[in-house]
Amino acid sequence: MDVESVAATLRTPELDDDGRIKRTGEGKSTSLLGGSEDQSGADRVWNMLVALGNVALASAFAQILFDIQDTLESSKPENEEMKKATKIGLFTMVVFFLLCACTGYAAFGAETAGNILTGPKPLKPFWLMYLGNVFIVVHLVGAYQVIMQPVYRGVETFAAKTWPSSSFVTREYPLRIAKITFSVNMLRLVWRTLFVVVATVLAMAMPFFNDMLALLGALGFWPLVVYFPVEMSIVNLKTKKGSLRWFGLQLLSLLCLLVSVATACAAVRGLSRGLAKYKPFMYKE
Repeated sequence: MDVESVAATLRTPELDDDGRIKRTGEGKSTSLLGGSEDQSGADRVWNMLVALGNVALASAFAQILFDIQDTLESSKPENEEMKKATKIGLFTMVVFFLLCACTGYAAFGAETAGNILTGPKPLKPFWLMYLGNVFIVVHLVGAYQVIMQPVYRGVETFAAKTWPSSSFVTREYPLRIAKITFSVNMLRLVWRTLFVVVATVLAMAMPFFNDMLALLGALGFWPLVVYFPVEMSIVNLKTKKGSLRWFGLQLLSLLCLLVSVATACAAVRGLSRGLAKYKPFMYKE
């Protein structure tokens, strides 16, 4: 076969029996508004709301901003440093989410798995999928511990106030390994370990990945990310009630509340549908 024949073959798409272009590979057809022929308009809207809940969950870092700020040095104003860090973090989050969403949808269409790395169909090359899962584990081990610090501290503070004379709750046991010195508290050791074990087992037993993340994101997004910061801004800047700025902030808070409520409804709907085919630690195919 000469060069011209090869070029003509590459330019001319292969057609099926109905005269349509034959697709090859594992890719799926896509459209600007999403969905597929097997998906109704209502399902498309529900799925979009669930996706919004997944994005909202990434904004949960707002609850640990103050903890991070407390660790900063005072050589530079902490609020300025946190503003810079927040802008960089939000920009990075948006870029990663857009890349994952757009490339995943372009490759698999409406059948994109909630977690591409652990989807129902094995993807190739396998080594790249395994490497991606390793990176996810490394990321979550650190992020999980940081995000849960307010919960840990709240429980341990409550226990210390309730049982101040208990050595199990309050006593610190100093330990030294090589040049590293640290202390161990029995309450922290026991209850944090049990918490991680129980949370991991529950996550494995209820594999509702997208819907569960959307529900958690919807529950935490409006109160932690929108309402409290907006109200603190109004008080801090002494925004006059009834002013244009006040109305704008309240409108923003209301719109985000409606999004959170709609997202929570979509997540609950997805969880209820998932329960119909649920088995412990696995889905019923």
